[in-house]
Amino acid sequence: MNKELFDYISASPTAYHACAVTGKMLEKAGYTELFESDTWTLEKGKGYFVKRNGSALIAFRVPEKAYNGFMMTASHCDSPCLKIKENPEIEAGHYVKFSTETYGGMIYSSWFDRPLAVAGRITVKTKKGIAVKLVDTKEPVALIPNVAIHMNRTVNSGMNYNAAVDLLPLYSDSEVKKPLKARIAELAEVKEEDIVTTDLFVYNCQKGYEWGGFVSAPRLDDLQCAFGALKGFTESKENGAMPVYALFDNEEVGSQTKQGAASTFLFDTLERIASAKGKTADGYKRLISSSFLVSCDNAHACHPNHPEYADKNHTVYMNGGIVIKYNANQKYTTDAVSCALFKLICEEAGVPTQYYANRADMPGGSTLGNIANTQVSLNTVDIGLPQLAMHSSFETAGAKDTQYLVTALTAFYSKSLKAGKDGYEIR
Repeated sequence: MNKELFDYISASPTAYHACAVTGKMLEKAGYTELFESDTWTLEKGKGYFVKRNGSALIAFRVPEKAYNGFMMTASHCDSPCLKIKENPEIEAGHYVKFSTETYGGMIYSSWFDRPLAVAGRITVKTKKGIAVKLVDTKEPVALIPNVAIHMNRTVNSGMNYNAAVDLLPLYSDSEVKKPLKARIAELAEVKEEDIVTTDLFVYNCQKGYEWGGFVSAPRLDDLQCAFGALKGFTESKENGAMPVYALFDNEEVGSQTKQGAASTFLFDTLERIASAKGKTADGYKRLISSSFLVSCDNAHACHPNHPEYADKNHTVYMNGGIVIKYNANQKYTTDAVSCALFKLICEEAGVPTQYYANRADMPGGSTLGNIANTQVSLNTVDIGLPQLAMHSSFETAGAKDTQYLVTALTAFYSKSLKAGKDGYEIR
């Protein structure tokens, strides 16, 4: 399972690539792509998926029999990194550097002295408009060098990095310069002058590997959850609900985009599904009342050198199973009802669970669940897999936990809920 995870991560250097490779995996599993600009005709027993912006995707399967709600997961496919600006190169003496800005909450120090590749999308002129193409150098083309300790004696005493100075990747020697645009044009097999604009990112191209009961790889947050949820979705069986898989972009910068969890993408898709299946507005709302969303975004494992950062009663460990996340201020949307429902499903599937909460004096970050709920209001639980060094360019998680997630979400997608007067029936 982890070998498959590493392959998925390697094929997903950016949100655009993650969306594309997820779509290909769904097509291989028999799913048909829909387009937001078309009229949807949905057949019983068939699976479908739709993309937005090329960086977000929602997939679903139409049950053969009657269904009373949606069983959904949401994860995200973006990760903290460096985005290359539109005029990409800076010449400085004998060097050529990339002009970049930070995307998301990076751990700056983790990006130094690592081989870095470039990937993203470009727009290309056509006779009638533009075409969008994905590009990926795959091989290293840049590196951010540290300053030698002889010149910076305080480097091990804490650094205050300046993103406009310290984080600019070295691209080439000025005498052997090959402009990035020319390199990208070759990769895309287009003329350089036909490239209109770009969305390019610098990323860590190191491969993932398993060691000592752990897995280490770039972008585990949140591709480990994206992969695990996809496996659970495609391997689940029909049982009275419509399974829905959501993959959002821009979680790392707040989700306030047309392809983020705060957008109307999930609402629009669910409403169109209901409409295509002949549901009235009232019928759609009745479906939502018996629906459930699992927000899947990794969690902070107890650090081996700094256990004091963990809450004493809510310390979670790698290989200890799925983490259910709580926060009184609704950074995580879990409550007693959503936790109980998900926990019972995990127990039946034989998957261990753990509880996570931040120390009361250490505010944490937000995630997908509470944001998606502003557009589609339903019972939601925030979960994740425990990991170390979240937002590093190379992260570590438990080797067992990927399979735990797949098993739990396969069971989740194979269930349905029925809202009642005093609670919920799990079917």
